[in-house]
Amino acid sequence: MKDFNFGLELPLNSVSFGQVSFCILREFYKRGLSPSLFVVSDSIDYSCQSNISKDFLQWISECRKKATLSHDRKWPVFKLWHLAGSMQSYSEKQALMSFYELDEPTEYELNIAKNNKTIFTSSYSQEVFREKGVDTEFVPLGFDEDNFHETSRDYFSDRITFNVVGKFEKRKHHARIISSWIEKYGNDPKYFLQCSIDNPFLKKEQNEKIKQTLLGGNNIFNVQFLEFLPLNSLYNDFLNSGDIVIGMSGGEGWGLPEFHSVALGKHSVILNASSYKDWANEENSTLVYPCGKWPSEDGVFFKKGAIANQGNIYTFSEGEFIEACDQAIEKVEKNRVNEEGKKLRKQFTYTKTCDKILEILQSI
Repeated sequence: MKDFNFGLELPLNSVSFGQVSFCILREFYKRGLSPSLFVVSDSIDYSCQSNISKDFLQWISECRKKATLSHDRKWPVFKLWHLAGSMQSYSEKQALMSFYELDEPTEYELNIAKNNKTIFTSSYSQEVFREKGVDTEFVPLGFDEDNFHETSRDYFSDRITFNVVGKFEKRKHHARIISSWIEKYGNDPKYFLQCSIDNPFLKKEQNEKIKQTLLGGNNIFNVQFLEFLPLNSLYNDFLNSGDIVIGMSGGEGWGLPEFHSVALGKHSVILNASSYKDWANEENSTLVYPCGKWPSEDGVFFKKGAIANQGNIYTFSEGEFIEACDQAIEKVEKNRVNEEGKKLRKQFTYTKTCDKILEILQSI
């Protein structure tokens, strides 16, 4: 395998694409492989990463040098990026991994998928494209053991803490989640809601306005909005501090914060839809079943008539969501540790993810 020449094109930043990219790079580094590495936007930000070694950074530098001095377009390249903008390639044989969250791929998106060996991190997305005649692959993501671990700290033993995660969007149903939770549990000292939902693609004042709107001008003492957490070590602490993570997004490519929370042994309330279904089940999560779909348009991230990102998201009954929260509370009261959830760490690993990536690269 060490003689297998291939390339990587990855974004190395602090958002989801970058987090996954660093996990993939670490796995190839551990294996002693030497791919040529092209960095999206030619910019590296590893400031959020935990335990990043000088040797690993030196290896990244050497792989980038290889891309500049000796890369051959006949070598297959693995690219992690949005569908939009992925027609370009450093290879005649490109495997493209992307996160897709909706259900109506446009002609533009379908054409890009057809011109790559396209991989989705969701079996739902794979099926959406296969129904349109595009032969795609499904490769699950893994548990990031370099950045996330149990802290074994006793955070808030006198209350049950819920965590809301992910950057604020209509797609993730944050407004409905938070308003429903406040209506049932607001100002009840037995429960607490921590919200880490700052959207890095919005201005600070926009994020602050969203938080005020969600509270409706009321003083709810058991709801807290956290500032953006710039380090994975801080985010790991946040995930560990909760008892129940809420994952009710209407469309996900994987759901990294929710997945890592459950794998850390946290209980969860999860919408049984899109990519959540690839790792959440009746044994490790409290599931809410969708009751239909809504248009995804929000005027910001999903705009009607755009060349990409068209379609619908799953929706749910707010009453059933609260019933699931009550069920999750009962689970916490019996045992704060979700033992079934911790099994996800061995079930989904980046060793398995990269095994599949290499298998696909060798086949194209």
